Amino acid sequence: MPAEPPEETSVVHEPSDEFVESTNVWRFMQEYGIDDYDDLLETTNGDVEWFWDELVDYLGVEFYEEYDAVRDDSEGPQFTEWYPGGRMNIAHNVLDRHAAVDSETRNKVATIWESEQGDVREVTYHELHRQSNKVANALEERGIETGDTVGLYMPMVPEVVSILYGCFKVGAIAVPIFSGFGVDAAATRIADSECSVLFTGDGFSRRGSELTLKGTADDAIEAAGYVEHTIVFDRLGADVPWDETRDEWWDDAVESQAGAYETKELDANRESMLLYSSGTTGTPKGIVHTHAGVQMQTAKEIHFGFDHEPSDRFFWVSDIGWMMGPWTLIGNHTFGGTIFMYEGAPDYPDPNRFWEMIDRHGLTVFGVSPTAIRALRKHGDEYVEAHDLSSLRLLGSTGEPWDSESWMWFYENVGGGEAPIINISGGTEICGCFLMPMPIQSLKPCTLGGPGLGMDVDIVDDDGESIADAHERGHLVARDSCPSTTKSLWSGDDRYLEEYWSTWEGLWDHGDWAQKDEDGLWFLHGRADDALNVAGRKVGPAEIEGVLIEHDAVNQAAAVGVDDETTGTAVVAYVVLEDGVEPSDGLRAELRELVGEEHGKPFRPRELLFVSEFPKTQSGKIIRRAISAIYQGEQFGDMSSIENPEALEEVEAAR
Repeated sequence: MPAEPPEETSVVHEPSDEFVESTNVWRFMQEYGIDDYDDLLETTNGDVEWFWDELVDYLGVEFYEEYDAVRDDSEGPQFTEWYPGGRMNIAHNVLDRHAAVDSETRNKVATIWESEQGDVREVTYHELHRQSNKVANALEERGIETGDTVGLYMPMVPEVVSILYGCFKVGAIAVPIFSGFGVDAAATRIADSECSVLFTGDGFSRRGSELTLKGTADDAIEAAGYVEHTIVFDRLGADVPWDETRDEWWDDAVESQAGAYETKELDANRESMLLYSSGTTGTPKGIVHTHAGVQMQTAKEIHFGFDHEPSDRFFWVSDIGWMMGPWTLIGNHTFGGTIFMYEGAPDYPDPNRFWEMIDRHGLTVFGVSPTAIRALRKHGDEYVEAHDLSSLRLLGSTGEPWDSESWMWFYENVGGGEAPIINISGGTEICGCFLMPMPIQSLKPCTLGGPGLGMDVDIVDDDGESIADAHERGHLVARDSCPSTTKSLWSGDDRYLEEYWSTWEGLWDHGDWAQKDEDGLWFLHGRADDALNVAGRKVGPAEIEGVLIEHDAVNQAAAVGVDDETTGTAVVAYVVLEDGVEPSDGLRAELRELVGEEHGKPFRPRELLFVSEFPKTQSGKIIRRAISAIYQGEQFGDMSSIENPEALEEVEAAR
């Protein structure tokens, strides 16, 4: 599908030779005689078997028993078995070996946690190892065996790490559930996974308020069934409902256990996690991941894309219930790294919270969503300028397309015009990235660099023909699997094949619009299934929003499609203005015309409405389906993951 080339045509980040030659990916290239970035992609993506085989030893990932082959793809890329015959356990690689008596990392800090109130806890690998062993013993005492599912409906406290690793140790399948979910969303995941043990907490702190979690967990269990044991972490000291036949406090169930446990040696393809899609449309998909797959993918991306160094302190704004939570932990802990965790809102008690924590803890890598940066940018530069952010080496982002102005603000004000923005995109389905810049690359605003290493991805037209080198917008696809490609969906193979492999024969359809520019840099234009089809012409919401955000008066924008008798679909846009800018009919007309000029009159918004905030998930994503439903007077389903429910009323009042 022809489209305008990306607006971001100028390179703004040029890494110095000194920086390039200090990176892990550069050292890899030198060792294997790889000349440049293009050669790197050709080498790693042209022979994925060689790359994923070589990577095991190169990254120091340990198997208890060596695998017989790199993969068995006799049933096609849809059902490839990676590292068949091998035996391993994620917990050994991320924890056991780092806590060994003779290990240099035994007393190194594995996690730093800060509460919204400013309380700080540090947990060493030795302490995390003992606590994870206690979790493993507690699980076995409650009948959990290899292959059983265990739910994690937990606040973002350090104990979630030991729960995750304790599950891995016993061979249980961890089922992280976002702590912000309400009854329906949590019950759906409990019922689908059929977990008999659920870890939860009495509650957590958010924007200075104490939010209880235990009652929601009880209601979800009542709706779902299955749960026989609920282990409750006392975060707040709150008075919560209690079922003596099922509920146990963390101190009684876990802390009373022995601190030693022998981690199980598992088949490399044994299931490790069941990660659910966000479920913004349709029934949430239970995505099945293996020990070898998640281990290899996350380690590769942290080592090369985020250039892991032993001294790094890595902070990615996420909940354990989203993919980025386990991704951050497993990837960094593979190398004995230090993770920073924050329980709280990004602007509490004021908009300098992130910058204050980066300064105070000397954080070196910071990942956050574009929407969160747009919201923080609205408060001005003074909050950032008040803190020393020179410890930052790299910035990261994921979840949605950027606009150039916010990308540049992040790059210049937070990264000091030196730290590259590693803007990544992949998904829960691969617990990793299809697209990821390397720190050796020159960058343009909003780019995702190029294909991840060992990821055979392409851009195709509606017929499945490659158009990447034609620089046209098309569908992002994978031509091969990778070790972390989901084993299938928990609900069965039929839905898995229909969701990802049915559009074109032998191609994974990821559902994103992608484009490669003439300099070889890749960009995303939003979800293909979100495309606004106006009078037979398609454009992604992110493209409309990008035009609006480029205007000096606009801080954030959301474009949705609504029914229209003439064109089938019409565009309706909502915008959040910069501080000090007043809504007016003149500004409304100017913004509508701007979209018409950039994308053509059919895409000029039928209406443009002003609001002060959008409904968002806790991870900062705008919930467009709720905005569209409100505009059209429809029911918008489960909003249990929403961060700011009051925004729904404002969107409704804007009409």
